Amino acid sequence: MYAIVIGCGRAGAEIASRMCEQGHSVVVIDRDRAAFHRLSDTFSGATIVGHAIDEDCLVSAGIERADAVIATTYGDNSNLIAVQLARKRFNVERAIARVKDSVRASTFARLGFETISSTTIVGDAFERALGWESHQPNGPAENGS
Repeated sequence: MYAIVIGCGRAGAEIASRMCEQGHSVVVIDRDRAAFHRLSDTFSGATIVGHAIDEDCLVSAGIERADAVIATTYGDNSNLIAVQLARKRFNVERAIARVKDSVRASTFARLGFETISSTTIVGDAFERALGWESHQPNGPAENGS
């Protein structure tokens, strides 16, 4: 698989490093060169300093041949715009956005975009840790998948 990971914070560095460990080809984009220090010592992919919603940057990362785009920046709006560009402009089959705002994640999921709400995931984990009855989503839109 050829994947572009947008954002090299903790989540982006983790998924990019894991993907490389599994033998996938990965390019990581971040606007801050210093962020790439978070990548594992075994990261074998490429890095590009640039912006998630800059089409020229995405093209230089090889988005036309990407199998997946994973947007993990700290900004929900940037992540959602990046996956919309990937899907609608470049026809990338898998484009997944990390979205902190669970309502926004649900809205975009209902529109057909893949989202992962880190806020919902953490909330669910705390419920399980406390032994509470698990929150049951009302279909794929609410859980962001």
